[in-house]
Amino acid sequence: MEQILSFNYFFVKKCLHRTVQQRIQQLLQEICFQKNGSPPLLGPPEVHKRNPTTPPTSNPFVDLMVANYNTTATVMQLPMGYTENMSATFLSSGDPCLDFFFHVVPDTPPHSLTLRLQSAWDHDALTTLKLICNLRGVRGTGKSDKEGFYTAAFWLHKHHPKTLACNVPSLADFGYFKDLPEILYRLLEGSDVRKKQKDEWTQRKRGSSRPTRHGICRRGSGFAMRNSRLGQPFTRAKPQKKSGSGSVPKEVRILNSMERAKFEKEKASQARQEKRIAMAKKAVERYSRDPDFRFLYERVSDHFSECLKSDMLSLNSNQLKKVSLAAKWCPSIDSSFDRATLLCESIARKVFPRESCPEYEGIEEAHYAYRVRDRLRKEVLVPLRKILELPEVYMCANRWDAIPYNRVASVAMKLYTEKFLKHDEERFIKYLEDVKAGKSSIAAGALLPHEIIASLNDYGGGCEVAELQWKRMVDDMLKKGKLRNCLAISDVSGSMNGIPMEVSVALGVLVSELSEEPWKGKLITFSQNPTLQMVRGDSLRQKTDFVRRMEWGMNTDFQKVFDLILEVAVNGNLKEEEMIKRVFVFSDMEFDEASSNDWETDYQCIVRKFAAKGYGNAVPEIVFWNLRDSRATPVPQTQKGVALVSGYSKNLMKLFLDEDGEISPLEVMRAAISGEEYQKLAVLD
Repeated sequence: MEQILSFNYFFVKKCLHRTVQQRIQQLLQEICFQKNGSPPLLGPPEVHKRNPTTPPTSNPFVDLMVANYNTTATVMQLPMGYTENMSATFLSSGDPCLDFFFHVVPDTPPHSLTLRLQSAWDHDALTTLKLICNLRGVRGTGKSDKEGFYTAAFWLHKHHPKTLACNVPSLADFGYFKDLPEILYRLLEGSDVRKKQKDEWTQRKRGSSRPTRHGICRRGSGFAMRNSRLGQPFTRAKPQKKSGSGSVPKEVRILNSMERAKFEKEKASQARQEKRIAMAKKAVERYSRDPDFRFLYERVSDHFSECLKSDMLSLNSNQLKKVSLAAKWCPSIDSSFDRATLLCESIARKVFPRESCPEYEGIEEAHYAYRVRDRLRKEVLVPLRKILELPEVYMCANRWDAIPYNRVASVAMKLYTEKFLKHDEERFIKYLEDVKAGKSSIAAGALLPHEIIASLNDYGGGCEVAELQWKRMVDDMLKKGKLRNCLAISDVSGSMNGIPMEVSVALGVLVSELSEEPWKGKLITFSQNPTLQMVRGDSLRQKTDFVRRMEWGMNTDFQKVFDLILEVAVNGNLKEEEMIKRVFVFSDMEFDEASSNDWETDYQCIVRKFAAKGYGNAVPEIVFWNLRDSRATPVPQTQKGVALVSGYSKNLMKLFLDEDGEISPLEVMRAAISGEEYQKLAVLD
């Protein structure tokens, strides 16, 4: 019994706060004393005996020797390894939470993310919860990593379901209301359901473009390469004529075709109905047998119902600015979300409980559920969506000429630009001209910098919209401050191929535009011979094209960049205070081997070189901005003058606007999760 109590004591002591520990210790002592009539276990002498102390002597030198050297200090040795290009690097910062903050990026595999998540949670649960929300954060200093957040939420539900459920309102604030039904949907259908759906859609799209046995593509111009092995030119495929008395009359063939089409239509309708029933059954069964899922489900429907009721009060009192976006993201009746989760019924029951109307008393549950669902649509969602002026409402009603373009959200503007030009070209072009002239506004807040740049390749007005959204994003950032004495280094080497390279270019150009003179518009890329470049071009397209064409080679010679900075300072005989203050490094951290000293990291090598030239106190602060899944960690958690951040969002850049204080990896991470919204989060299990 005493062994069990001792084990429980040490387990509880590790997991709970100090005040709770003291109370539990007191209870365990009382229980043990009542059971055996004796004090609790003492354990070996090392547990309860004090360390022997040396009495002071009359010699001050001896006393100092004893005080300073008679203690055993344990220094944690961080694991080290090599980058992909054989440069020495740390494999961890020494703080699991900081590792999660620095290493988790949008292309991090779910398995790697959950491993880092578990390690961080064991280290500091509350900080990890804040980092999960920072992963999703669209505003403030969030990373806008939606898929990473969903993976973390899935893990939370499995291991800490009460914490996930009780923080539902905060989760919606960090992202948007749609995150809540999305989490429920993934819990029902599997964490990888969206990936499977995307793969199926891609497969169907490819399949629809394959040539048939007659040589005609199902989609396209109707031309096919027939007898391509013989090198014949393109010809229009002609159906072969059938001859003979056995040919079926045209009228019969048409009738048979109509019958087949009708049969296929009925078959597809039946399959959809069966799928719908199966989805509803799955939701009901999961709700009935899984208390953790049921608790989360109820918290989600509670939050929607409370927000909708509050919004209706604001609408009825003509306080329209207080209306939230709950109605926009609440699942529509019989939508895909509603069919999979049955969430509309739960929300409707709470908005219109039985006791709220006499006619609901005594009627069957099925009739009651049907009536309140219909009321939710007619009396709540429709009027609230109308005053929100959602573009989808106008588009569905074919009222293109009434769309208030200045109210269209940033993501919707990017998605619907072609449709706006197709159905309402004159008004939409006039709106864009008004934005240019400063007479109207365009939203850009929820878009990532590289997403805006990607729109430069869109046909129609996509390029013009991207230019205006980029300008709005830069203007919004400049209102918060400027980057003083800062320079960006964009990694566009071979290992950055794909989205990371686009992000590196986008963030590099953004830093150059946020910087004050003389660094405004300037940028360095990694190359065998790095040079300081002036980003040329009047438009965003011209600027990004210029950066992509800058010399880079296939290597990532990080050291040569700082050799160049040091050479400029030495040749110009610059004072320490004239040295550049901060350097942003947008990279995957896979730097080239540069030091002849074993296990000397890139940052240690930079510090050594600057000290050798008399600039030991003027080493530029470095913001290592990780853009690709990698184990390479440039510095440990305690390194002053360095920040470790990651992700594709520009939001974290706000931490460095008009910031003159000394930075460190841990301080920057803590600053990123120090906002008021993070203080509402709580760990419950």
